[in-house]
Amino acid sequence: MKNLTIVVPEGNNNLSSITGAFEIFHKANAFWMEKNNINLFSIQLAGISDKVHFNEGLFSVKPHINISAIVKTDLIIIPSLNHNYSLALKGNEKLVDWLLKQYKNGAEIATICTGTFLLAASGLLDGKKCSTHWSVSENFRIMFPKVNLQTDRLITDEKGIYTNGGAYSFLNLMIYLVEKYYDRQTAIYCSKVFQIEIDRNTQSEFSIFSGQKKHNDELVLKVQEYLEKKLTEKINIEDLTSKFNVGRRNFDRRFIKATGNTPIEYSQRLKIESAKKAFETNRKTINEVMYEVGYCDVKAFREVFRKFTGISPLEYKKKYYKNILF
Repeated sequence: MKNLTIVVPEGNNNLSSITGAFEIFHKANAFWMEKNNINLFSIQLAGISDKVHFNEGLFSVKPHINISAIVKTDLIIIPSLNHNYSLALKGNEKLVDWLLKQYKNGAEIATICTGTFLLAASGLLDGKKCSTHWSVSENFRIMFPKVNLQTDRLITDEKGIYTNGGAYSFLNLMIYLVEKYYDRQTAIYCSKVFQIEIDRNTQSEFSIFSGQKKHNDELVLKVQEYLEKKLTEKINIEDLTSKFNVGRRNFDRRFIKATGNTPIEYSQRLKIESAKKAFETNRKTINEVMYEVGYCDVKAFREVFRKFTGISPLEYKKKYYKNILF
């Protein structure tokens, strides 16, 4: 029998990702027992303290075991943290060290949402792909520049480390892990019982692009402000470099370092975010919105829109716009 350890970090963190992970694997174990007359996993909650409080003391969790008593485990699940990352990391140094030790001892590790901050603090994500909630991506890049952050991905899977996007998308990661450790039939069963969409692989549709401005490059900030004011215009990089009196190579390098995007990608993201808001709030046609954000080619607009959302403009509008008459 394998050992599954769901860690309970110190601090006022997220309870649902702990209970959700426990319930899904418990159900997968029961289904596996019916078929094979054996439990695949021994499931335990582990922490540093005897009791951890959540939601300002409204709930509490009593871990089954202290992490110091676990010599070896096979799979570790890290739940999401609260958004005071410095405080969350400060109270969990022992847990971070334990994660590093267990990984080196052969354990695989899955992080949920902002739990990636805890794993990244161990150094295990350096040079690897990972995802986290789109709303914290800028802070994550600043704190952990060696990690290859890919917030469009719902799930990443690399060298025994699994990460996922934000909030309740952790349910998709749990189904992914059930299939990986049990089988496809068990994953389908759990997806039906808990009504979780199976094989979902992107969180792009749910992200809100607000620009990455937590940097100190004054030139890039000026360009970002300029691009925000020119949503209806087609942007030419040569014109931009001339306007701001900077060489093309140096401009691209500085922009990517500051924002994580090329200037063209940044402009595209601004335009697509504006288009999304238009689709959500009014009855304008695809072409009308397309022209408003500076595109004149339907095919090009559709391709860029799908690149950043995972679906077509028409699909997005049908899904998010509802004309309610009062």
